Amino acid sequence: MTLRVLIAQVNLLVGDVADNTDKVLAAAARAAGQGADLVVFPELTLTGYPPEDLLLRPELIRRCEAALARLCSEVRGVTLVLGYPKAGLGGLYNVAGVIRDGALIAEYAKQHLPNYRVFDEKRYFRPGSAPCVFEHSGLRIGLTVCEDIWEEGPTRQAAEAGAQILININASPYHAEKAEERSALVERRAREHGLPILYANLVGGQDELVFDGGSFVVDAQGTCTHRAPFFEEADLLVEVALGPVPHPLPGALAQIPQGEASVYRALVLGVRDYVRKNGFEGAVLGLSGGIDSALTLAIAVDALGPDRVEVVLMPSRYTADMSNQDALAQARTLGVRSSSIPIEPAFQAFLGMLEGTFAGAAPDVTEENIQARCRGILLMAISNKRRRILLTTGNKSEMAVGYATLYGDMAGGFAPIKDCFKTLVYRLAHYRNTLGEVIPDRVLIRPPSAELAPNQVDQDSLPPYDLLDAVLQRYIEADQGVADIVAAGFPETEVRRVARLVDRNEYKRRQAPPGVRITRRAFGRDRRYPITSGF
Repeated sequence: MTLRVLIAQVNLLVGDVADNTDKVLAAAARAAGQGADLVVFPELTLTGYPPEDLLLRPELIRRCEAALARLCSEVRGVTLVLGYPKAGLGGLYNVAGVIRDGALIAEYAKQHLPNYRVFDEKRYFRPGSAPCVFEHSGLRIGLTVCEDIWEEGPTRQAAEAGAQILININASPYHAEKAEERSALVERRAREHGLPILYANLVGGQDELVFDGGSFVVDAQGTCTHRAPFFEEADLLVEVALGPVPHPLPGALAQIPQGEASVYRALVLGVRDYVRKNGFEGAVLGLSGGIDSALTLAIAVDALGPDRVEVVLMPSRYTADMSNQDALAQARTLGVRSSSIPIEPAFQAFLGMLEGTFAGAAPDVTEENIQARCRGILLMAISNKRRRILLTTGNKSEMAVGYATLYGDMAGGFAPIKDCFKTLVYRLAHYRNTLGEVIPDRVLIRPPSAELAPNQVDQDSLPPYDLLDAVLQRYIEADQGVADIVAAGFPETEVRRVARLVDRNEYKRRQAPPGVRITRRAFGRDRRYPITSGF
């Protein structure tokens, strides 16, 4: 005898309770068609994750109550395990519920509410305290929600309450190497308590977060028996052998994507869902002939398709011919619409308007920024007219030290490579060319330059990127102090310079567009520093 379980790895839209409920019904129908009689969905299925302050609106909770009533009314023949917020004694709870034959037969309230990095659940929810075990086909099944599996207590409680198998529903966001961390943790929990564990994860992009899916199952010895694909919706069908010692039978095992392949897929999914879920008709970006815009264009085309992407070349008096040539070559290779709008007339017009105000002042970074802002105006105009989102092309190294122009190259609606250090940008570009060469070789080997002044290269203003990124990773992601970084062998003058740049450019980062999070410590939800500080 076996029990067939379908793990529905779905891509949900935050706040759209009606559409998310339709996805539950569709998955229930698919499960019935495959002979499954238990369907498991991710955390907060009905609202999507994270709903943030939508949870403070009573109307959202009423819509979830209506959705639960609808599911009880319409679903027969399969049992559902799904997540939703529920108002209860003393507040709101993050709940996993079980619906069978028209009734809500069991509910479990999440006990461990994460309140670190991108998580802020204690703002909204109260913690539960009790285990929940329900019976299905003679099998005693325990429930937990996401963070509960990272702590030992809830799994132990379920085992002590008689669970023979554990279901853990999740909205676990992506960062590099997160899949391996999840697998190792869940395998350990299974071994500690002798329980097979079904781990159902969300997939899809939500603002800065990407949920990578990769739902999986481990047996009581911690061996992975099933794994769903990453970065895509999927149904993972699991057969559990019933009996005195129930265990999952071996099934489909998708590979965990590694390194740059994993990051690149996260970036593509993040862009695709941000554009799609916000109703844009496509994307536009400025294509300079440099590495950042080249990688951003490749990501955009892979996410949206070439007919939904257009690029604009905006040469200045300082733009090298090779920059225009390389940009046009990439646009042709990828099959996107391109146009060229020189910014010299606008630049001259602004200089003329400011001539009296600037009289007697030597040219400096002000004139460089005016050029960047001319481009920002052009790109935003095209974005408005075409109903296509403007993708900014800045990377994490630049954003960290403020090597970007407010209302210029920072103008836009979404920043695909915002969380990618410059050294990673190069690795990702090389990786993308292994799938099909779309970024010209010359773009990969030229010294990077903003081309806003004669013979300018980035290293005129910044340390070499391998040094800069190594210092930034320690200062931003590891929270190391200047003395610690210097003690690790980095030059003190450069470390102090980089730290000073990071600290004084918080005001710029606060005004930057959102972008895909791929590290443990992204600017935005992860890192919330004061703009005004004497630290």
